[in-house]
Amino acid sequence: MGVDPKLLEALGALQETALARVGQALVRYLDDGGYAPHVATTYARAIVHFAYWLDRTKRSIGAVDERLVWAFAERHLPRCRCRESGSRSAAAVRPALRHLLVVMRAQGLAPERGSRFPEPVSAELSLFRAYLDETCGLAKATQTSRMQWVGAFLEDVFGSTPIDTSRLNPKDVTAFIVRRARHYCPGTTRVIGSALRSYLRFAALTREADPRLSAAVPTVAGWKLAGLPKSLSDEEAGSVVSAIDRSSVLGRRDYAMVLCMLDLGLRASEVAGLRIEDLDGRERAIRVARTKVRGAEALPLSSRLECALTEYLEFRQPLPSSSGPIFVRHRAPFDRSVSSEMVRGAARRAFARVGLTRWTGTHVLRHTAATRLVRAGATLKDVADVLGHRCLDTTAIYAKVDLPRLRSVALPWPSRRTTR
Repeated sequence: MGVDPKLLEALGALQETALARVGQALVRYLDDGGYAPHVATTYARAIVHFAYWLDRTKRSIGAVDERLVWAFAERHLPRCRCRESGSRSAAAVRPALRHLLVVMRAQGLAPERGSRFPEPVSAELSLFRAYLDETCGLAKATQTSRMQWVGAFLEDVFGSTPIDTSRLNPKDVTAFIVRRARHYCPGTTRVIGSALRSYLRFAALTREADPRLSAAVPTVAGWKLAGLPKSLSDEEAGSVVSAIDRSSVLGRRDYAMVLCMLDLGLRASEVAGLRIEDLDGRERAIRVARTKVRGAEALPLSSRLECALTEYLEFRQPLPSSSGPIFVRHRAPFDRSVSSEMVRGAARRAFARVGLTRWTGTHVLRHTAATRLVRAGATLKDVADVLGHRCLDTTAIYAKVDLPRLRSVALPWPSRRTTR
């Protein structure tokens, strides 16, 4: 089957605009994504409308970013009197222009996603991200989290003026942490403090910041091993997996994704990153690329997870090749890897079906996997290897989950004080 003629006709109008260079790439993108012909044509007409607006307002192609898309959808469309045909509904235009940004960025024609911070702060954060990535080797999610808090700190201190780290002092650091501590739990406040320490070390290495400033970050009270990790009971875990309807390809995919977290203790991002070529049928194992640490390791598949993966891959249409992501989208754009949020959504839907609405994330499944391992007699080193922890201190919290064994070695509480 060829490309839909209506799509070609709609995007043909781009040849008269500044977006002429992206016309062919958009045709391939929308056609490869498997969008229904009427949906692809609607997107194309919305993009043409946007292109004509760019020309009339004398904006260059290099100015296209999220802020310009927002201005078109929220300011222009409500009072649009353009003669170009096409949807004027912001609900239809926004996804079309998101796809346009993806194509333009793939061709290097649009800047990367803009920062919400002033330009001097954004420039400093770009340098800080390079340090976190190349020197510290942190995961992308950790980099994003640290940049969020460091950006807020720098904007709080410098506003939109140039960044001068020699002006930073302990009062700036303490005041920022104290203000945030009023609105966040201790765990989040500790994350903020860790982000600031990381930036202040970076500033001391590359700028004129006082190297002693990192010591000015207040320590947030908290006892890491004070509580028990939250996990599901065997009955709750069983009801969660049983609640997933496996009669459809989406249900089989969600079932397999939840089992990856419950049986292997994987993070949502690690589930989304699983690939077919990493499956080892002979060893009944799968190679997992870790997101928190750079590296990969092979984990054994449980019998039910192996069956779940086999059933899903056999049910997928089109059938998977010898490589590519295991878990893919089954709505347009088709056959692309699921996102971490889609993995979390599968778990949330299963929790909701059995009334476990107190859980909104997926880490409880990871904690449950670790708890089961400890109760089955696994050592902390075994648990750390499965969870991908580099340090046993991170895994030490699970030493307390085997309550029957702890009771057998606990000393009795004295019933009364002895006196002499």
